[in-house]
Amino acid sequence: MEKEQYLEVYRHSLAHILAKAVIELYGKEVQYAIGPQIADGFYYDFTFPAGVSVSAENFPEIENKMREIIKRREDWKRVEISKAEASEIFASQKFKKEIIDGLSDDETITAYWTGDDYIDLCKGPHVDNSQELMGAAFELRSVSGAYWRGDEKNDSLTRIYAYAFPDKAALKAHKQLIKEALERDHKKIGKELELFMFDPSAPGMPYWLPRGWKLFNALLSYWREIHENHGYTEIAGPVISKKELWVTSGHWAHYMDGMFIIPGKDEDDPDTYALKPMNCPNAIKVYMNKQRSYKELPIRINQVDTIHRKEKSGELNGLFRVQLFRQDDAHILVAEEQIADEIMDIMSIAKELYGTFGLTYSAELSTRPDDYMGDINVWNKAEEDLKEILENVFGKDGYELNEGDGAFYGPKIDLKMKDALGREWQTGTIQLDFQLPLNFNMKYIAQDGSEKQPVMIHRAIFGSFERFIGVITENYKGMFPFWLNPYQVAVVPIRTEHNEYAKKVFAALKKAGIRVEADYADDNMNNKIKRFKAYKDPYIAVVGDNEAANNTVSLNIRGNKKLGDVPLDKFIEMCVKMNEEKPLDLIDTL
Repeated sequence: MEKEQYLEVYRHSLAHILAKAVIELYGKEVQYAIGPQIADGFYYDFTFPAGVSVSAENFPEIENKMREIIKRREDWKRVEISKAEASEIFASQKFKKEIIDGLSDDETITAYWTGDDYIDLCKGPHVDNSQELMGAAFELRSVSGAYWRGDEKNDSLTRIYAYAFPDKAALKAHKQLIKEALERDHKKIGKELELFMFDPSAPGMPYWLPRGWKLFNALLSYWREIHENHGYTEIAGPVISKKELWVTSGHWAHYMDGMFIIPGKDEDDPDTYALKPMNCPNAIKVYMNKQRSYKELPIRINQVDTIHRKEKSGELNGLFRVQLFRQDDAHILVAEEQIADEIMDIMSIAKELYGTFGLTYSAELSTRPDDYMGDINVWNKAEEDLKEILENVFGKDGYELNEGDGAFYGPKIDLKMKDALGREWQTGTIQLDFQLPLNFNMKYIAQDGSEKQPVMIHRAIFGSFERFIGVITENYKGMFPFWLNPYQVAVVPIRTEHNEYAKKVFAALKKAGIRVEADYADDNMNNKIKRFKAYKDPYIAVVGDNEAANNTVSLNIRGNKKLGDVPLDKFIEMCVKMNEEKPLDLIDTL
């Protein structure tokens, strides 16, 4: 049995053991819903009788009961039953009954007995006997609320999560990884470093605080610089547009549930508006502002306007899942024969951007689905071009291929990057679109004087600025590279009589384009240093009599290193160099 299959069987079987333990402890009135295996273990959803609730305080007794059940070495028996038989067996189980009622009358249903007193509706597979779980390394980890079938209109459930691994060493290693991940949680770090905040009045819509906005703009400036170098032109467009635009683009039919709509008098009122969930129509309108020639192509349009997408409240997650964000968007209009060269240039941008952050990344190509639209020959040529590009960048077997999983309007490449904990994040995407140019009747004058339709490439590398900042906040644990940090240098005069020289240092750094802050208050020097260290400023320049006399600074370098008597001009030169070259590590010698 393959490792992944083994883990699935192992974890799914333990979920049944959990359900059986809960029923034995809290009574047969317990309603048990579903209990799938997940990436690091399993969970099970329950509702409990009136007056019964389960919290982390109950974990020891539940775990002990689970181990007791495993030690019984009970046989597991798979049975095939009819819909009528299943309805009778699970007559007292509301959620199982609802699942059964949704099946066809002639469907064969499978269930598993664990011993003679617990049966669960399940496709399996499972262990043959509980003794196979004797060495199980599992641990209940949390309790949370959930809704039946993920719908907030349905019953509220109690979800019990558990870790499960083949042995204690693997469980211990995973818990250490989780501990490290919690320490890196961007929501926690964002609060500590005063980067961003959320407010109930605008759920899922981040407020960027002064320090965070400096970081955001440093990232944006770098992004703009790269795109200027690659021939992109930045635009800005309306955040609100009439319904008719979204009908033409197809968003109204395919994405209306994800849009914030400002209704008119009735459904057909032409003055119905919507906040834009995507920037594509803005780029299209700019392209169509005047007649276009083949000589202009490719036309590369980038845009960072705010966009809004409705999400369920339970799905919001810091900067990772928001309702307002700024896509690092670009829409490129090309002739069919330019697709390959343009995709290759986009891949070079991705390599440059990810490389600056020291991030490794991979690619996944999704090809033509059954419901594709457009010329099959154009699809075939585009897919072959994309495969060739990915083979050149990642090697013949260095990328994933998802046959038939592309969008109906064109094939796509998804870019995934790994962080310091080895976690994989879906960030960038490159999508060919043969449909939107058709919807909007977009044209250009070809070399022979005829009108032709361009191909649109939708493209993002970060995914969105918000999400990418969330990812790198966790990757760097809040210790951003020098060029990106909100403030790069903090100036600390030892006493107030050193403020005059401290202000000179501050002015010289600021003039050189360094983001600098200072504390001139009549306070203990160590208190000031401690405050700036809490913000993870890369360099804290301490100045006193000696520094003022010699035009130097003494540096506290992030990571608890120190460097004394550094000439101010040399320090500024070093800072400017780091802004230009963007190294990942701080310079700690001169």
